[in-house]
Amino acid sequence: MSGGKKTVAVIGGGAAGYFAAITIAETNPSLRVILLEAGSQVLRKVKISGGGRCNLTHHCFDPKELSTKYPRGARELRGAFHRWQPRDTIEWFEQREVKTKVEGDGRMFPVTDDSQTVINCLRSEASKHGVTERLNTRVTALRQIESQWEVKVNGKEFLIVEKVCLALGSLKQSSLEQTLANLGHTISPLLPSLFAFNLPQHPLKELAGVAVQNASVRTLPKSIIQHGPILITHRGLSGPAILRASAWDARELAEVNYQFSAEINWLGEKTKEQIRKKLQDLRKQRAVKKLKHNPFSELPKRLWEKIVELSGIDLEITWAHLSKEAMTKLLNQLTAHQAEVSGKTMNKEEFVTCGGINIKEVDFRTMESKFCLGLYFAGECLDLDGITGGFNFQAAWTTGRIAGLAISGNKV
Repeated sequence: MSGGKKTVAVIGGGAAGYFAAITIAETNPSLRVILLEAGSQVLRKVKISGGGRCNLTHHCFDPKELSTKYPRGARELRGAFHRWQPRDTIEWFEQREVKTKVEGDGRMFPVTDDSQTVINCLRSEASKHGVTERLNTRVTALRQIESQWEVKVNGKEFLIVEKVCLALGSLKQSSLEQTLANLGHTISPLLPSLFAFNLPQHPLKELAGVAVQNASVRTLPKSIIQHGPILITHRGLSGPAILRASAWDARELAEVNYQFSAEINWLGEKTKEQIRKKLQDLRKQRAVKKLKHNPFSELPKRLWEKIVELSGIDLEITWAHLSKEAMTKLLNQLTAHQAEVSGKTMNKEEFVTCGGINIKEVDFRTMESKFCLGLYFAGECLDLDGITGGFNFQAAWTTGRIAGLAISGNKV
């Protein structure tokens, strides 16, 4: 390599790879850093995330609490977050004139509401510190030669580097699975996470676009209940609560080929008994009022009318005429609505893969391989993933930062 500097390679131009490359170049100027990106542009997910606004992290500054947002990797990330957490991310960007804001649900965005602000900051820092960016450069093989690494790109060119950081994003797009296996690493099955539920027999299809802000859902027979907004779509169900359920149950849902039942409580954290009492009270308090008049402020009017209809009840009858049998059906539709799911729809902006390099084979104090000296990992290629809300980007910044510091701090 030119200039007499020792060279390190970061493979992957996403959030984790970019942050690792900047960290290395910034903290050890004696190293030459090359960033190899297989595609024609870097930071693609940053560009489209949060509807183009870039949900870059989450307003949670307690590593223990933060780690509970990761269906896979929580234990390892808990320690990592003590070294680099959302507060550090926010400070890093704000020191580089990217001001951030927090929204009601804890998600954090640049005040510009434009992901390009984040991209411009990262690219400017990389350029300032001399990171060499190479696009359309696919790594096709990786081999350790004594204390160095041989990186084969585009099937023909060979680079010799001191250290390598793999920040490949989802390994679904990578050709290095076999190479990693040859190096001793195991890869957990790569499966989708954060997806919407398809309902072929969609009883609520005419309500597409209607959202309930505080609902809850669980996949049957025995998953954890997830709370939050649920959005009715023309295909089925989406929204944060659904995406969380898909993340926590990603492996179980894949095993049943995405054919399962989901149970929805449209009134969220209110229990069946609380709603039963409410319905009994309504029969007395609204005796002469018709059921078509929605008594629940939490529910959109159209959804309330559909729930009454699905319970087999005439909207024109009064509460006084509601039979006990009809009330039980109404209670079940409100608190245990059964949705028969068949298939999934990926949310392109939030696409995340469950699975990847076994995290037990990586030292999270440095992000270095436990098998191969000089090989580091960062981001989504690891078997760790978070729920929606900025958590996946935070894992990328954290693992990228730790890997970058380890690479720059060791004598190479």
